[in-house]
Amino acid sequence: MNELAELKVVDGDFEVEFEILPSTDEAENSYPGKQTIVDGLYEVNAALSSNRRKIDELNKEIDRLTNHADGLDYMVAVGSGILAGVVDSLWVGEFKFERGKAWSNKSVNDYVMKVAKSKGYKGDDLNGAIKHLENKFGAPSDSVTAQFGGGLQHHLRDFAHHPTPVGLIFSMLTQFTGKAYGTNTQGVFQIVNVENKALIGKDIPQKFLFGTVFWFFHMVSDAAGSHAFAGAGTGLPGPLLSLLKEVSALPFFNSSRNKDGVKDFSLWISKLFNGTLLAEHDENGKIIKESAELMKFDLRAELGVAYELGRQAVPVILNECIVRGFYFIRRLVAEIKEKDIKKISELKRINWGKTLPFKNRTIIRMLTIATGTFTLVDLADAAIRGAVKSAGNPGLFAKEFILRVNFVGVGRFAIAVGTDIAMGIKRSKLRNERMGILSEQLHLMNAKVFYLQGDMWIAAETAEKTINEAAEMMQKTALLFIQALQENSRSLDNIGRDTPLIEEHNPGLIEDITDELKWG
Repeated sequence: MNELAELKVVDGDFEVEFEILPSTDEAENSYPGKQTIVDGLYEVNAALSSNRRKIDELNKEIDRLTNHADGLDYMVAVGSGILAGVVDSLWVGEFKFERGKAWSNKSVNDYVMKVAKSKGYKGDDLNGAIKHLENKFGAPSDSVTAQFGGGLQHHLRDFAHHPTPVGLIFSMLTQFTGKAYGTNTQGVFQIVNVENKALIGKDIPQKFLFGTVFWFFHMVSDAAGSHAFAGAGTGLPGPLLSLLKEVSALPFFNSSRNKDGVKDFSLWISKLFNGTLLAEHDENGKIIKESAELMKFDLRAELGVAYELGRQAVPVILNECIVRGFYFIRRLVAEIKEKDIKKISELKRINWGKTLPFKNRTIIRMLTIATGTFTLVDLADAAIRGAVKSAGNPGLFAKEFILRVNFVGVGRFAIAVGTDIAMGIKRSKLRNERMGILSEQLHLMNAKVFYLQGDMWIAAETAEKTINEAAEMMQKTALLFIQALQENSRSLDNIGRDTPLIEEHNPGLIEDITDELKWG
């Protein structure tokens, strides 16, 4: 039997027995506080499930930010850095501005000639090509060259002559306002009226044509200098110098001026543009003209610097490719062995996320070591060669050392170190976050236990109260039942004593009742 309780009442020869059985009805199993506990358990379970998902995501991210490189990875990284350093020493050599400038001059001149011929020029002379483009694609602000410092500086000071998006904006602004924008000889921003209105569009389509298409081809014509000094004169400022000149016009630089009232920063940019800043000087401090012509920092000079930096980038890229290639191949082989892949069709089972050499701490650490090794070899080579060439002259040693340093490699090493450190910091934060969630999980599990215990004790208390109430009710019912039987017994006894009187007053009644009870 699975009864919850049993009750037996005995009165003389009379016996009454009750049993309390468990109910299978859900409604009968409810009790005060049940819904509160159910709601609480639902919220706790939902929070636990949400936290488990967060922990899984954090584990994946922490694993990505964890360095899993081993000794072989480090050996390959060091070897790659040494190999790249040897390539830099034997092939790249020192930074030669003259070589870069010669390359950029030829490239720009060839490009100007190519564009001029595409626009109808029939000759083979660069001067003629520049003049052809100047005549066909003029600029409105050329009519106010004097207000921007003359032919030597107006390409720098007139913002519409900057071959940048900012230059294009000012070119369009000139079309719609009829004014030229730039700086005066003191470096102060100025706006002047355009004198030649022939190249100001008469309607909106023409303004866009002159402000964009004509502007572009005019920039091409000025890139190699004017037709009077084709290929040699100061051309256009490059993007870097254009940006510096535009920034120099801001009020922030107004406070710093020389004795002539010229902004110091603006003057420095002008000297850099015309070649007097970087030019070599003789023993009397005078500029050597040939050197000044060579050191003009215009668009061609910036392209020359980019060319030399491109040469320096070769061993850096080689280093990068070796390290990333090794990482990919080694992890791919490990995946193939782990998944026991025998056929090409089974390659789809590979977890490519584990093989790609990007965005994980392991490859970043390998690159940090590789680029660090490369930089160390490069600096050692620069120091040795500088010491040999300088023959003990500190000034000459510093110059030779700087010219031999691979700045692209130094920059790549700095980026690798910065990325490695940033990943380490992020990993630490995520681990702390995971610890917080795990602590919260512990509290939630405790809360779940308390809810379950509360459910048990409330159910037990409610069951005890119900059983007690049922037992009391059964006891009262049994007593009432016994009392009723006793009353019936006394009534029967009274009927027996009163039979003669009934027969006397109602002759034949008892016989009739007896017959009725007998038959039916």
